[in-house]
Amino acid sequence: MQRDPRAFLWDVREAASAIQSFTAGMDVQAYVGSELVRAAVERKFEVIGEALNQLAKVDAFTAARIPDVPQIVAFRNQLIHGYATINPETVWNITQTALPGLMRAVEQLLHELG
Repeated sequence: MQRDPRAFLWDVREAASAIQSFTAGMDVQAYVGSELVRAAVERKFEVIGEALNQLAKVDAFTAARIPDVPQIVAFRNQLIHGYATINPETVWNITQTALPGLMRAVEQLLHELG
């Protein structure tokens, strides 16, 4: 039985919300200095990437409405498989610049899909 595409969107929303919660009130120096927060954030980015990867397989049309899905999946692969070392500042910048837009896109889709 195939999973409802909304479930993948929900996973993305929940993981993104957790990242925002984990990093609330932090600046880049505090983030870089906290191995615990960095590990938690990276794990949630892995969840986001996997959910979007699966969504693209199940419902390519919906996945295509989310900006940068291939790059998000590639970021997940880098985190998991260590193809290239990703420095904490890069993860922080993604958290601050790209994550809010991803959340808006996912919220819009969840609203439209009911």
